[in-house]
Amino acid sequence: MKAAVIHQPGTKLAIEEIQLEKPRSGEVLIQIAASGVCFSDWHLVTGATPHPLPAIPGHEGAGIVLEVGEGVKRVKPGDHVVLTWAPGCGECFYCLRHLPAHCERSYNWLWQGTLQDGTTRFHLGDKPVYHFSASSTFAEQTVVPEISCIPIRQDIPLAQAALVGCSVTTGIGAVVNTAQVRAGENVAVFGCGGVGLNIVQAAALSGAEKVIAVDAVPFKLSMARTLGATHFVNAQDQPAIDLIQGWTHNRGVDKAFEATGRPQVMQQAIAATRKGGMTVLAGIGPHDSSIQISASDFPRQSKRIVSTYYGDSDPRYDIPRILDLYAAGKIKLDELISRRYRLGDINTAFQDMLAGEVARGVIEFD
Repeated sequence: MKAAVIHQPGTKLAIEEIQLEKPRSGEVLIQIAASGVCFSDWHLVTGATPHPLPAIPGHEGAGIVLEVGEGVKRVKPGDHVVLTWAPGCGECFYCLRHLPAHCERSYNWLWQGTLQDGTTRFHLGDKPVYHFSASSTFAEQTVVPEISCIPIRQDIPLAQAALVGCSVTTGIGAVVNTAQVRAGENVAVFGCGGVGLNIVQAAALSGAEKVIAVDAVPFKLSMARTLGATHFVNAQDQPAIDLIQGWTHNRGVDKAFEATGRPQVMQQAIAATRKGGMTVLAGIGPHDSSIQISASDFPRQSKRIVSTYYGDSDPRYDIPRILDLYAAGKIKLDELISRRYRLGDINTAFQDMLAGEVARGVIEFD
């Protein structure tokens, strides 16, 4: 089967014929239908995210179960599934607190690029090809742990369902689980990409009075309007902090969200938050980056800075609920898909993402 492979950091992905083993005990063979193209995949390609190579990126996907290994109970052949890139064991300290993205048992083998037994199912000749987040959705087929599979209703288009595997759940979870935005609050969203746009729509659905979208790309600000933003800052030529202060009686917003992973933007989000308010950091920056706060001024402001990883979600519960809301017409997924690509266009899809030309690009498979 064909897959997109990264061999060396900073090089283009190559479309390769990959050998794929059958699923072992506790594993599932998936026919991938669609995969979102995300900045987290790009960080793997550039080397910003250290990872064993060669590897098959892709972590935001949906597909159909083809075959299951011994002992699998969660899914059966023919089921439609969304893959979660943060599979939880269900039994450790964090899983029991509904934070499977911090699963103590999955962490090591996930970042080693293997499945649970420490080996890979992908091979190129006699050499192993590593998994990414136990998903590797830039492939026609993949083998994943049973705990990576979230069974879903079959009336949902799989391209739309794929987005709920990462960006949608992260953005909505940041609002609902982490910040718990309440009706009447004012919200600012710094960065209106895949995660930021879903923060916008979740804040609007939560009843925020002002939803202020901040981005340097006019297309993304237009998308933010479609998803419920009420105020807009083109960060390329407008002073975001000054405008936000003017719209909030010189106080700042109740909740500010940062979704770019850029330290300078994180600092802006903190500055845009009112005294007693909350700044939520959803973007992930480079490994050697940091932010600074004043040891004198900050303690006097009663502000809270919190982080959110995967929207503090529990995918087994949150992904089906989000898809139910989509089916009921309350959450927008169709509008998020700006362009659809074939696997051979993966490098073009990344370039379009980097140019800010898409809300989300989706790779579709036959």
